[in-house]
Amino acid sequence: MSVQEVITENNSDRGLRWYSRREPVILLVLSTMAVASFLAVSGLSKAYKRQQQELGQEWFTRAVADQEGGDLRRAVTEFEAAQLYARGNFVYQLKLAQTLAALGRADEAYSYLLNLREQQPDNGTVNLELARILAKKGDIDSAIRYYHDAIYAVWDTDPEKQRRTVRLELVTFLLQQNAKTQAESELIALQASLPPDVALRTRVGNLFLKTQDFERALAEFRTALNLDRRNAAALAGAGRAAFELGRYNVAQRYLESALAANASDADSANLLKTARLVLQLDPSRRHISAAKRSKIVLSAFNTAGERLQTCNLPTMSGAQGLSTTTQEPSLAVRWKAMKPKLTELELRRNPDLAENAMDLVFDIEQQTSAQCGSPQGADLALLLISRLHESNER
Repeated sequence: MSVQEVITENNSDRGLRWYSRREPVILLVLSTMAVASFLAVSGLSKAYKRQQQELGQEWFTRAVADQEGGDLRRAVTEFEAAQLYARGNFVYQLKLAQTLAALGRADEAYSYLLNLREQQPDNGTVNLELARILAKKGDIDSAIRYYHDAIYAVWDTDPEKQRRTVRLELVTFLLQQNAKTQAESELIALQASLPPDVALRTRVGNLFLKTQDFERALAEFRTALNLDRRNAAALAGAGRAAFELGRYNVAQRYLESALAANASDADSANLLKTARLVLQLDPSRRHISAAKRSKIVLSAFNTAGERLQTCNLPTMSGAQGLSTTTQEPSLAVRWKAMKPKLTELELRRNPDLAENAMDLVFDIEQQTSAQCGSPQGADLALLLISRLHESNER
């Protein structure tokens, strides 16, 4: 082996020994550089994402301010900008959909909401917004379905209150569609979870009035009055419910209290006037003398006669509107034939005459009401008395 080969071999051995001694250090340096590069890239990525989120939040804040200020068109543009910086943000998309719906851009809002519902099918707000859009479109069945989904959906804050609010909105919608039976069912379902809240109980009572469920309406108003016995709205509602049920004594008490609490309540004043007339003009009420009963019958008979003259009924026969082929005398003929017989003395002697006279009065009031519209004053009271007697005979 030559000297040069020996020198080369020695140098090679020294290089290998140097490298073997320094290999861990080199690997550590390279690894550190790689980690540093990764961290730098990761940091830049996080900084970029954070910047995007901050920009999205900035646009979102502007949009909310404009939405609350009533500038909905500008808010839509800003919500869309917020989404560009924070793609897939559920809250941003929901706010955009709500604003589009408020602008009347229902189809666009509907598309966003359907997408959001796919992500969160149990989201109460999304289902409620869908129900409102479909209600405006007149898709009643679908609107009801989404309202129900919203009622039984997940709500982040105060879920019981949110569900009550949605059900009340559904009831209002059903009443607008004249679906009184369905509205009544929703109200009955709502009753079980009502808190001891005067305003809420009174509102539900008024909704029961609109469904013509007067018994439940009266019960709700009474519950409200147990909480606040001087509440004018509850007193007025209770008075109306009792009036519609034909409980005029009860109605009178509630209506008098309602007017004492709110003297400007014109509706209660009118109802009270009629309730008092009903109680005054009903000859069948208890604890009145025969002489007073006779005077009431005579007054009612004369009132019905005047109504008959002003109504100008078309030629027909009988109190029930039978055709002329029955050959029964008309109401006018019957009234004229009976009038000479009616005196206070004769009425006291002959109880059947008083009953026959009132039957004719009731026939006149019912027939004239059907032909000439709802009466007023004493005629209205006599009409209500006739209906009260009919219900008592059933």
